[in-house]
Amino acid sequence: PMLDYDTLRLLWWLLVGVLLIGCAVMDGHDMGVGTLLPFAGRNDLERRVIINTVGPHWDGNQVWFITAGGAVFAAWPLVYATAFSGFYWALLAVLWALFLRPTGFDFRSKIADPRWRSFWDWGLFVGSAVPPLIFGVAFGNLLLGVPFHFDANLVPYYTGTFWQLLNPFALLSGVISVAMITFHGANYLVHRTEGDIQRRARTAAIVFGALLLVTFALAGVWVSAGVGGYAIVSGADPSAVSNPLAKEVVAQPGAWFANYGHHPFTLAAPILAIAATLAGLWLVSRNRGLGAFVCSSLAMAGVILTAAVSMFPFVMPSSSSPGSSLTVWDATSSHLTLGIMFWAVVIFMPLIIFYTRWAYGVMSGKVTVDYIRRNERSAY
Repeated sequence: PMLDYDTLRLLWWLLVGVLLIGCAVMDGHDMGVGTLLPFAGRNDLERRVIINTVGPHWDGNQVWFITAGGAVFAAWPLVYATAFSGFYWALLAVLWALFLRPTGFDFRSKIADPRWRSFWDWGLFVGSAVPPLIFGVAFGNLLLGVPFHFDANLVPYYTGTFWQLLNPFALLSGVISVAMITFHGANYLVHRTEGDIQRRARTAAIVFGALLLVTFALAGVWVSAGVGGYAIVSGADPSAVSNPLAKEVVAQPGAWFANYGHHPFTLAAPILAIAATLAGLWLVSRNRGLGAFVCSSLAMAGVILTAAVSMFPFVMPSSSSPGSSLTVWDATSSHLTLGIMFWAVVIFMPLIIFYTRWAYGVMSGKVTVDYIRRNERSAY
């Protein structure tokens, strides 16, 4: 049976959010580990230990990244097209950075030359730290509004520049994103390693967890004091054919806080982000890495949901032409497309989750220096 169009639109807002959270949790911890690689490992053996905590499954985690991107393309084609117009060079930078990950994991330990291995260690650092930084900057710009408009044929035109994306609030959002994934990756290292590496990872988790708390709170104050937000004045029929020009939108101070007043249960998102980060810090300080990892996963969900709930129903607001802003109700694919995709997700998402759980169960346990020595030629 086909669900109502407005119901499917809301469900796909939730599903895209689930996929983004899944991407942050699964891809985020191996990117966090890669970000810490040159610092948590002080010699070649230690760095190989760190790489082998994520080496067997980092590429499997890319399923979440690819699926999230594919879902945005299929469910929100106008958002996808407009984002690639405005964030073109930023997204290319993500792509270039990601090139360093498969080559780094596969080639790094093939040659024993210290210079070769050091090059790929820093390559893995860049490939792990740059994407979350840029994604955080992108989210910051979404909260501010992106300078774009549509013509009568719904062709998007971006009227800003690449350098405009690097504004102070967006850079703060980038720091939040990097702190979030590094905290997450450090917790994972505490769970999977021992000895000196575990101690350094624990220190990193405490530093970046505290940084996440401070920057997240600062961003909240910044939004309340100066970012403002956008509100729909008329139009945006949830059941109508997608047409972002069929509504009136205004910039409005405090608009990003309106949903919390109208629906107090949405306060659970920022509360979850703060409470889970605090719990993760407490657990990791006691070497309980798995519990801290679960908490940092919940913290990531809280941070992403806070941004989503604040902006709802906006997905990509326009600062130069507010009426062109893209929302949950007017940026989606057709009713039929959303319906087919929804049932595909219902069938395949449990399979992906089951396989992921099985794979991590098989590869559980500590990775040690002795393990690397015993598997000199087969380990990463």
